[in-house]
Amino acid sequence: MSNPLINGPACPRDSSHKTTARTPRYGRRTWLTLGIVAVLFVFLVLCGVQMQTAGIAIPLGGVEVSWRLYYLVALLMIVGTMIPFVASFERRDVQARELVLLATLAALAVAGRVAFFFVPQFKPVCAIVTIAGVCFGGESGFLVGAVAGFVSNFFFGQGPYTPWQMFCFGIVGLVAGLLFHKGPLKPTKWTLCIYGGLATFFLYGGIINLGSLLIMGLPLTPASLIACYASALPFDLVHAAASIFFLFILGTPMLAKIARIKTKYGLDDSTS
Repeated sequence: MSNPLINGPACPRDSSHKTTARTPRYGRRTWLTLGIVAVLFVFLVLCGVQMQTAGIAIPLGGVEVSWRLYYLVALLMIVGTMIPFVASFERRDVQARELVLLATLAALAVAGRVAFFFVPQFKPVCAIVTIAGVCFGGESGFLVGAVAGFVSNFFFGQGPYTPWQMFCFGIVGLVAGLLFHKGPLKPTKWTLCIYGGLATFFLYGGIINLGSLLIMGLPLTPASLIACYASALPFDLVHAAASIFFLFILGTPMLAKIARIKTKYGLDDSTS
């Protein structure tokens, strides 16, 4: 009997789906999107380094207001890198039932982040975003992460860090989709836990710390980078441990439940 957690839900109308569900089928659109995002991110980071000390002074009501350009670069960096993913998702043939599931996962991520507000960094968001990417693909995982980061900050407070958090949560879901959904890895409990810990520490923590430096306007020197990453190390370790914990507890049951829902409502992998 096919294991829905490993092979994905079998499509009742196509018996051949069982043997092809794990075959990588990402098209040129996905890889083109990734290429555009990588080029934009590197280009805008380099621009941000050059504009760390640049600014525009505007007289307003007799008071000179200074606007540092690195804020603009950081905003362009995040918005510019998220647009290709959103546009790519919009071009997909997405069923309303899939959108309901994605909205539910985003809501669970928001609720989980709010429920554990009293424990710094110990949040289930990356774990739930990983599950979304595994079940529905990288584009859907990115969307769930971005929405969860934006909506949850209505409770924690919006700020210049919000786009960075949206992007970082989204990247965790994106890579999970590339690796597990039609990808080379099977979503077992241990592979999910290992991925969740590494992705939360290196992807989320690595990018969000860079964003902190740009937001604060500090120069991107080796000394500032070392100081920033060293000071954030305890928080990144707690965040990674939280992802491992929640994936260990919730990963297998949630994957099984979503697999049954996809089978029941005909949401096979060809539509994800």
